[in-house]
Amino acid sequence: VPEWSRISPTLTVSLSLPLSLGGIAGGIEICITFPTEYVKTQLQLDEKANPPRYKGIVDCVKQTVDGHGVRGLYRGLSSLLYGSIPKAAVRFGMFEFLSNKMRDENGKLDSTRGLFCGLGAGMAEAVVVVCPMETVKVKFIHDQSSANPKYRGFFHGVREIIRTEGLRGTYQGLTATVLKQGSNQAIRFYVMTSLRNWYKGDDPNKVINPLVTGAFGAFAGAVSVFGNTPLDVIKTRMQGLEAHKYKSTLDCAVKIMKHEGPKAFYKGTVPRLGRVCMDVAIVFIIYEEVVKVLNKVWKTD
Repeated sequence: VPEWSRISPTLTVSLSLPLSLGGIAGGIEICITFPTEYVKTQLQLDEKANPPRYKGIVDCVKQTVDGHGVRGLYRGLSSLLYGSIPKAAVRFGMFEFLSNKMRDENGKLDSTRGLFCGLGAGMAEAVVVVCPMETVKVKFIHDQSSANPKYRGFFHGVREIIRTEGLRGTYQGLTATVLKQGSNQAIRFYVMTSLRNWYKGDDPNKVINPLVTGAFGAFAGAVSVFGNTPLDVIKTRMQGLEAHKYKSTLDCAVKIMKHEGPKAFYKGTVPRLGRVCMDVAIVFIIYEEVVKVLNKVWKTD
């Protein structure tokens, strides 16, 4: 049974520690891999009808560095960094809550139930943290590509967005974000639960090496990327500075298909793949290792 599904209720208070450490791990990972997120977002915002500014990943990096220096690849980082800890807390906290309700009489969480717990966790993090965080990030990145950038920093940008668009301006693309994050975590927790149950076999107490956990996490991340990148592209368009062109999530999808073709739904897949695989691997390793320590400090059963 996965460690994240075996924590005693007596550990409820101490769960804040692994959740916070998971968020910190995500923050470290974001600092390392954010340029891939930046490139992915730029490629997804780059529409064929304009025509496109970038010929590909390398050209996007080259143009950004030539025009704004290496720091240009980190525009929008602060919005993700500030949101990493609460996002991890909501994700794993909701997963713990749901998994404790859905385990069978033997305390086991099967892969199907893991999928539904992951879906709930993803939808919760989308509404509470991810949508406003991603909206600000996309607007920052999109703003840099304009002739006269208007955001001077994270807090200035947030103030300007709220001043001109209201609080709703930070919740653009909510439907697409909920669909993306819900499917993200459903796929990842389903794959992780399946792989862990397969690896442990008939021995629920079998210890999993952190490197194996990382490999499972990277694979789960890769599956989620190929499974829902179209939703990520739609979300990015709905949160950009030209989101007013779209009446709804469905209208955005229809216009992308009509004007750019099906390949447009997989823009930014390669840079997203690199970041997500590392993200999921690191967060699961840190989270589970800390939970193992806590389960030894506080004897549970």
